[in-house]
Amino acid sequence: MTDKKPAFLKNPLTRPRPGLSGKLLGLTILFVMMAEVLIYVPSIANFRLNWLSDRLAAAHTAALVLNAAPSGMVPEELARQILDSIGASAVAMKMGDHRRLLAVSDMPPQVDREVDMRDVPWWHAIMDAFDAMLNPRQMLRVIGPAPRGGEFVEIIISNAPLQKAMLRFSWNILLLSLVISAITATLVYFSLHHFFVRPMRRITANMMRFRDDPENPSRVIVPSGRGDEIGMAEHELAAMQRELASMLSQKNRLAALGLAVSKINHDLRNMLASAQLFSDQLSTLRDPKVQRFAPKLMRTLERAIAFCQSTLSYGRAQEPPPDRKMIELESLLEEVRETLGIQHDGGIRWISSIERDVMVDADHDQLFRVLLNLTRNALQALESRAPNEPARDQIRITGRREGAVVLIEVSDTGPGFSARAREHLFEAFSGSTRPGGTGLGLAIAAELIRAHGGEIRLVEGTIGATFHLTIPDRAVDLDTWREQRESA
Repeated sequence: MTDKKPAFLKNPLTRPRPGLSGKLLGLTILFVMMAEVLIYVPSIANFRLNWLSDRLAAAHTAALVLNAAPSGMVPEELARQILDSIGASAVAMKMGDHRRLLAVSDMPPQVDREVDMRDVPWWHAIMDAFDAMLNPRQMLRVIGPAPRGGEFVEIIISNAPLQKAMLRFSWNILLLSLVISAITATLVYFSLHHFFVRPMRRITANMMRFRDDPENPSRVIVPSGRGDEIGMAEHELAAMQRELASMLSQKNRLAALGLAVSKINHDLRNMLASAQLFSDQLSTLRDPKVQRFAPKLMRTLERAIAFCQSTLSYGRAQEPPPDRKMIELESLLEEVRETLGIQHDGGIRWISSIERDVMVDADHDQLFRVLLNLTRNALQALESRAPNEPARDQIRITGRREGAVVLIEVSDTGPGFSARAREHLFEAFSGSTRPGGTGLGLAIAAELIRAHGGEIRLVEGTIGATFHLTIPDRAVDLDTWREQRESA
């Protein structure tokens, strides 16, 4: 029974969840509404103050008329009409030390709140506005500037008409906010969808198609030519995809080459071993020419076998973990010299400057391979150049211990490395300076040193080539040791 996944699980672009456009639309509406709320709060407070100011202005005019009329000469019906036009129950004006009640009708038993329009702080205006919307049955005593001859005019009004007007104003603000939010969100949605969401979907879809077949050059994204950040992202993605496709193609070719070499390794080593046996037999002949050329033939065959073996060793998936023990560095270097066949009185001088009784915590065979690769490279570099000054041809190895770390330097007086070789120094098949070389020696040496938790680097500014090796003991972190060394 097959377990078939829904299409939206296979393709994230089809999952039933809010997309970037939907999220942008929702956020736009939310932010516009928040802005409208910030606008509404002072607006409703200002609306209340204006509404009360309009009533005071009408009361101001009524006070002029009522104050000019002789006392008791204003008919009661006229006074009621004046109060109804103001929307007040009473109008009074303070003159000197006494108040004069200019007109009154249906005087309420009590006044719940006093509002002095001559000095209203903004925070009081906001709080009083919301209080007016929540308490419509309050009676208000509103005080404002008086006509000439009086200190102030005051009116008694009900809060119910004010609340009704404020609710109507709030409803209009809400409808206007919804319309503005819808228009703004629509414009923002389509703009962002066109300029951002569609290009991002295109980039995402291209990345998914490129993942399915990264070696296909037709899957590399074609930049749209935009000059903004998305255009830069498309350009960089295209460059990265081309580099990755080229790298994968090269790795596949190298993998195919390694597979081919592993298949012919058995027969090749048998043929080389047979040729080595024949060369051993030739060395027993008395012929002077044979005696002269037989050692060269044997060395050539040995190098061919070592070359084949190193190629296969590098082609393995992973080197075994180092079996570390405390070994004597000086005796290990003597084994390396004997393996290379360098004599103390030969044309190339072997100089070993090792501190007395230096012990290194390392795998004997792996460290032997590292030093053998480095010194063999140095020997081949010295042999490849014309021996103009044979006394200068030398290989120097120094070693010392600093606390829990052993420092080793391998140097020669050869021609050194070219600029191209320095760029790919520890890369297989790229860092060699000899014709026909593979660069495997340095690649293998770097891999083995890293397995010991150490590091290997080329020292700049020296005659020939100088490699600096740092091998810490097992319980020592190299970065911590370096920090302590610098702070000391």
